[in-house]
Amino acid sequence: MSETDEDAPQRRSPNAAELAVWRTYIETAEEVRRTLASAFQETSGISPGDYSVMLALSEAPEKTLRSSDLAAVVGWERSRLSHHLRRMEERGLVLRGRVGGDARGASVSLTASGARTFRSSSAAHLRLVREIFVDAFTAEQLQHLHELTTTLRSHLDSDGAG
Repeated sequence: MSETDEDAPQRRSPNAAELAVWRTYIETAEEVRRTLASAFQETSGISPGDYSVMLALSEAPEKTLRSSDLAAVVGWERSRLSHHLRRMEERGLVLRGRVGGDARGASVSLTASGARTFRSSSAAHLRLVREIFVDAFTAEQLQHLHELTTTLRSHLDSDGAG
């Protein structure tokens, strides 16, 4: 049984008010990201990307993940991750190798130096998150924002966006 045009859900473009909310959201999220990235680089000497990779590895068993799993955790394309890992490896923060006897599987491990760098940068990162993001809101506003972003994430996860 196929849907007729009458049965299909109505698709409409956002109205002016909805577009204004969208634009404010996008511009503000980008400004928060840019401000946090700049301040984080300045205070800790590492990029937010470095921090994301080291956070994922620090939480992994034996501080090691398959590169494909790491890409999924940080939400990056594998090619972007590969280039980023090369730069991190050159600085001694991570080590890339093979997974067991699998010639196709690459693993990424947090080095002792990477673990120290991650620990020392965590305090600065958390302080900046508080200053740039948390302190902008009351506790009630933060709770409301959490509810809104959880709803948006559920919508995206349920594939309801398309």
